[in-house]
Formats: sequence, C-alpha cells, structure tokens
Amino acid sequence: MNISTEGVVMDSQEFRDSKSAEKYLQAARKAEGEGDRLKAIEGFEAAYVADPDNPETCFRLAYHLDLLGEETEALHLYEQCAQHERPHVNVLMNLAVLYEDRGQYAKAERCLRQVLATDPNHPRARLFLKDVLASKAMVVDTSQERRLEKTGALLDTPVTDFDLSVRARNCLRKMNIRTLGDLLQVTEAELRSYKNFGDTSLDEIKSMLAQRGLRLGQAVEQQQSAVKQQVYSQLQQGDAEASNEMLSKPVSELALSVRARKALVLLNVQTIGDLCMKTEAELMGVKNFGITSLQEIKDRLASLGLGLRSLE
Repeated sequence: MNISTEGVVMDSQEFRDSKSAEKYLQAARKAEGEGDRLKAIEGFEAAYVADPDNPETCFRLAYHLDLLGEETEALHLYEQCAQHERPHVNVLMNLAVLYEDRGQYAKAERCLRQVLATDPNHPRARLFLKDVLASKAMVVDTSQERRLEKTGALLDTPVTDFDLSVRARNCLRKMNIRTLGDLLQVTEAELRSYKNFGDTSLDEIKSMLAQRGLRLGQAVEQQQSAVKQQVYSQLQQGDAEASNEMLSKPVSELALSVRARKALVLLNVQTIGDLCMKTEAELMGVKNFGITSLQEIKDRLASLGLGLRSLE
C-alpha cells in the first residue's frame, strides 16, 4: 500500500475535487459495510486524493491502514486528523497507541490528556495514560516488554471497539466475552466448540489479534504456572515430589482409546500435566472427539485424583 500523504496535504487546495471525493467516499463506505477492506481502502485513498481535508475520509483511511499494519502511513493521517479543531476521540486514542508503540511517550501523553480534557472519566484514556506515564518513568529498552505494557493498557477495551463482523460480535457476546482481556482467556478450540462459530469468524478474530501482537489463549498460557499449582493440590497425596512425578508422566500411561489419543496428539498434549491444563471445551473442539472420549479421559484422571481445568 503506497500513499504519499505529506505531499497531498501540502497541495490540498489545488487538487480538491469535492464532487469526485463524495463519489469515492460513498463507494468506500459501501465496500466497508460489505467487509471488503482492500476495496474500501482503494475508495478512501481516491476520496483522500480528491479532498484531503475531509476528516471522515482521513480517519477511515488511517484506521484501515492501521489494521493492515501500515503504521507509518496511518500515523501521518492520524496526525493530520488531530489538527482539526475538535478531533474525534478515536483519532487521539489510536494516535496515542502508535506513539506509545514507537516509544514517543510525551506525544502519546499529550493525545491522552487532550481526550481527558473533554472527558475526564474516559476509562480507556485514564488507564492508558497510567501505562504511558509508567513507561516514561522507567524507559523500557526491550520492545517485548514495551508491547506487554501496551497490551496491559488495552485489556479493558470492549471487543465491540474492534472491526469485527456482526456474526463474530454476536457470538462473542453470547459467550460472555466482553473485552479484549476476556478474548485472551479463551483458546481457539474453545471458540470452535461454540455453536455456529465458524472458520470465517475465527480467522477474523485471529487476524485482529495478530495485528496487535496478541493471540487466542495468551492469558491462559501466562497463567499456566498458577494453574499447575492448582493441579498439584488436586492430588489426594500431599507429597509435592510425588505430584510432580505424576504430572510429568506421559499420557500413554493412561491407556486411552485410539480416538482419545488422536485428539490429544492434535492438541500437543504429551504429559498428564499437559492434559490437566485443558478444558472440556478444548477437547470437544477437536474434530470427531465426542462425549464418550471426554468421559473416558475424565474417568482416568479422576482415578488419579486429578481433573480437567475449569474456567472460573
């Protein structure tokens, strides 16, 4: 994607064509409504070239480029949007995210304080500002740590704020997944197990998360140490060393049926401890894995004083 935003902005008066801009803008909105992002971007780009001063065109183009990972181009456009007398809150929030991601904490802080100047109780702006101020005080050199800080500031963002289809949003709502943090608490298998949740919605959600350096089940992975301690406590014996030995044994020692074993291979379950980390939904999300196999696994684990992980 290539759009020279700076050159166009300089000559906006000379090249403005409001009639053509409106035609392209309508086409872009239609493509956007149909979920065709690339076609929408083409329309917004054409509308932008025809009339660079239209704030809606500027923002929508920046937004879609941002989602595609074209951060530099999106940054220039968001900066242009922010120059308007009353820039939209989403412009300032998105711009703050890009600034923070580049380590430009002072600029990110200014954007967030501009939001709070008009809405002092804006929850996302307040939360993100705390993260930005902490980053300024601690100058984090590692990009991975900086990304984790950014992730922490975005966990309370409602999933409705992201560019998802109506079907995907409805499925998440019915599963009581309200925020980005909730979404990181579920795995791909758990989403697949939900009725009417198809590959298209799954790919859409995975793409949205990947664009932000996140993935399904990420929070679950980060909590594995705590979960493992809970698994230890499930053992009837109080010997910690014996507990560790039991959980480290291969699942082959459970003498499961062929169908159950195949499902565990697909989930990369190698030890009894790995199996105890899985939920019923994760197992049921595996193709051809049924209630009989699930009950078989639960019975084998129960005989050892163990069980599958349950979502709180």
